Amino acid sequence: MTSRELYCRARDRMSRAANIVRRIIGVPDYDRYLAHVHAHHPDVAPMTREEFIQQRLVDKYSRPGARCC
Repeated sequence: MTSRELYCRARDRMSRAANIVRRIIGVPDYDRYLAHVHAHHPDVAPMTREEFIQQRLVDKYSRPGARCC
């Protein structure tokens, strides 16, 4: 295996790990949202990044039983 292949594998694994950590701590994933909207709702205009983040915050804090603290 070449050093380039090792580098690509390591980068891929780090990217996967970062995505898992983001999901665990609840960081919104705008790119995943865009992919979903384009795949499942092609007739709907997606929210802007700012609108998406604001909506995620509203969703997160509008459910009183969803938080531990």
